[in-house]
Amino acid sequence: MRILILSLSFLLFSSSVIANEDWGQNGHRAVAQIAESYLSNNARDYLEKLLAGESLATVSTFADEIKSDSRYDEFKTWHYVNVDFDSNYKNSAKNPEGDILQGIETCLAKLKDSATAEEDQNFYLKMLVHLIADLHQPLHLGLEEDRGANDIKVKWFGQSTNLHRVWDTNLIESYNMSFSELAQQKLPFSEDQISIYRQGNLMDWFEETRILTQEIYLSAEDGDRLGYAYSYEWFPTVRKQLHKAGIRLAQILNELYS
Repeated sequence: MRILILSLSFLLFSSSVIANEDWGQNGHRAVAQIAESYLSNNARDYLEKLLAGESLATVSTFADEIKSDSRYDEFKTWHYVNVDFDSNYKNSAKNPEGDILQGIETCLAKLKDSATAEEDQNFYLKMLVHLIADLHQPLHLGLEEDRGANDIKVKWFGQSTNLHRVWDTNLIESYNMSFSELAQQKLPFSEDQISIYRQGNLMDWFEETRILTQEIYLSAEDGDRLGYAYSYEWFPTVRKQLHKAGIRLAQILNELYS
């Protein structure tokens, strides 16, 4: 009986942890595997050496895994940014503890600096892989007043959750695909579309995602019961965001390790 109770407790704990991960494990790994398919040979060779043979998909959840370790508390605010819809990032009050844009910029600066120790390069690369994916999860750019839609309580196929978690995890998990299946079933973007997605800078991508953030805030209200209809309408958007994140992550890595 004791073993059964412990097993059930572990399952409940694991379910809770997974439900609170950004894009979920499958989403982050799908972004990373998509990125790998767009890497240059030079970047692929360099990354294999720096990551000691680990794949981008394997390290993509590292930034979530370290949340339980108090030694890394300073990085918790790197996963999101809150900007009012009638304002912009430049004019908004900045979180003194940092945000996703500051986090990505720090990672890039560390990786571009030849004086950065290899161990630190490994760390900031893992963080970068994760944060580029987070930048494309629209509710990581949500409002401070409702904690990025965490306080918008909804039902997902009858189960209590919140709008943020629907986008982090529920939409992907309900589709019942592994991360490799999600990555392999890429959207049929043309070369012209892929070229367009590679263009722009970090702030351009932020503003693009934030337009989607506002649309998602209008997609559901507190107390709504969401299910098949919501998934049918919005899962194609999830897939598009995962693919765009993978294209852009590869673009960054190709530029870093050309």
